[in-house]
Amino acid sequence: MTQNDLYSVEITGLKKKFGDFEAVKDISFKIKKGEIFGILGPNGAGKTTTLNMILGLLRPTSGKIIIEGYDNSSEGEKIKQLIGFMTQETVVDSYLTARDNLRIFAKLYHIPKERIAEKVNHALEEANLTSFADVAAGTFSGGMQRRLNLVKSMIQEPLILILDEPTTGLDIQSRVGMWDEIKRLRSKGITIILTTQYLEEADQLCDRIAIIDHGKVMAIGTASELKKTVSKGNMLSIKVGLKDRTEVSKILKSKLKLDFDEKDDGLFVISTEDIQLDRLIKVAEELKKNKVEVHTIGMHLPTMDDVFMKLTGSSIRDSTGDQKAGKNIAKMGWGGRR
Repeated sequence: MTQNDLYSVEITGLKKKFGDFEAVKDISFKIKKGEIFGILGPNGAGKTTTLNMILGLLRPTSGKIIIEGYDNSSEGEKIKQLIGFMTQETVVDSYLTARDNLRIFAKLYHIPKERIAEKVNHALEEANLTSFADVAAGTFSGGMQRRLNLVKSMIQEPLILILDEPTTGLDIQSRVGMWDEIKRLRSKGITIILTTQYLEEADQLCDRIAIIDHGKVMAIGTASELKKTVSKGNMLSIKVGLKDRTEVSKILKSKLKLDFDEKDDGLFVISTEDIQLDRLIKVAEELKKNKVEVHTIGMHLPTMDDVFMKLTGSSIRDSTGDQKAGKNIAKMGWGGRR
């Protein structure tokens, strides 16, 4: 079995500079065929720049991208026929029907004229929109528009599908429906690259996850493997009033000899492996004795939020840099040969 039989995407030593600013700094990873691969990071971490280079919308400063055996630097036109891309913004023409939206995209992908009707009808069926085929897309609910957006990105039957925050703005029911659809696509052997601002979404969907910050891969693995890097046992979380933060820090460090991570909103997280109920009670009693205003205290197993905070030191929504860059992708467009 060759490398091409194992991996859909191989990225080696990828770098991108904008003037003196290095947005991507020596990123390397491989994405297996038929897996859902998550790329997470704070906004501005380099995710969107990396996606732009995979899509061929930006040329790397250095490094190599191989997609389904094709070199991105010299065989970009072939690669664009293999990739479907759904932007984080829902890009449908609200004045056109669902059918006409799909017809336009089929033409952008140079699908033969005699096959367009077949492709469009299949896409409508896949999106459960057959009954709404000739209804203006602007009248659809958010969930219906996202489903139309998804099948539009699949109209040419790509081997790889890139989903940039596919459930942003959806209600819970629509999000779960989108999760089911993504899993169904994976079951058909499609390789999916997913970015998301919902860490539980990555936990639920992704076979493996790469966390990127400051243009570098901080960690890569399954959700379970990443969680074990934070703690192999229970974690203790304490939320206190902001006025008590300094006092709590002294109590945990000096009196209780505990290592902890402190977040800006008065949340302290202790990941020592031996955190058990008796330790929680001892901490609670010490805080009470010092008249600390405790909002919440409790034990929990590590989550992807804990992993993300440990590796990046920030919230996934801390800045808007990547969101703006994502909008630029949508404006540049994606579909067919250029």
